[in-house]
Amino acid sequence: MLGYTLLFLIIALIAGTLGFGVIAGTAAMIARVCFFIFLVLFVFSLVRGAKPAA
Repeated sequence: MLGYTLLFLIIALIAGTLGFGVIAGTAAMIARVCFFIFLVLFVFSLVRGAKPAA
């Protein structure tokens, strides 16, 4: 998941540099959504793993 975030971030940076504003904005938005999904799943796995198994 974090790999996709970095991929879309790089695409957004390249597209922004070359002047493709719409593509850069879309790629940045996708990167942001992927990052937040990754962050939520990471925190969930930390909380889930911290509880001892009954």
